[in-house]
Amino acid sequence: MTDTARTFADARAWARTGTELLLDAVAGLDEAAFGAPSLLPGWTRGQLVAHVAANADALGNLVHWAATGERTPMYASPEERAAGIAKGTAMPAGELRSWLTDSARRLADGLDRLTEEQWRHEVVTAQGRTVPATELPWMRAREVCVHAVDLGTGVVAFADLPKGFLTALVAEIRTRRDLTALPEGPLPEVAAWLAGRPHSLADAPPLGPWL
Repeated sequence: MTDTARTFADARAWARTGTELLLDAVAGLDEAAFGAPSLLPGWTRGQLVAHVAANADALGNLVHWAATGERTPMYASPEERAAGIAKGTAMPAGELRSWLTDSARRLADGLDRLTEEQWRHEVVTAQGRTVPATELPWMRAREVCVHAVDLGTGVVAFADLPKGFLTALVAEIRTRRDLTALPEGPLPEVAAWLAGRPHSLADAPPLGPWL
């Protein structure tokens, strides 16, 4: 299966669903809970939430680029990206939640305002890939869906993510990792394995974190 299994409308819907799942997962977290380890090795929940909030702001830069033609990179530098993640260790719980919520809303509003022509404009990702703006919802869907699971609050698991999203995720990561075969098992577990996350598949070789 290739990435063509997903559509633009799919990606927009998955980005909205993932955002809702993420916001629900952080709704009751206090400072201690944000300071606890996430399922992503070396990351606290606060750092992970700050990363997702900063990602929304960074994707907003690409929305501006698509809308105006003004070259606006996602991040001014690698240091800026790292600084956004580090903010999560110092912000009070309420401020961190507000940043996550407000940045997600700003991004959604910016995407909603793009015209059909602007959606076709090309932008450059933080990894240096040149893509049409129509790729932005998929980029956001991956961030919010996978990291909602990474929070490790017990509220969201890979099995809670939309089946279509998991199918598209498996197709993309399989291609990126250049894998010719996949282990047998439920789709959510295969997706978790491919993403380098905890899974229940027996005898599947270990993979490093993806995303």
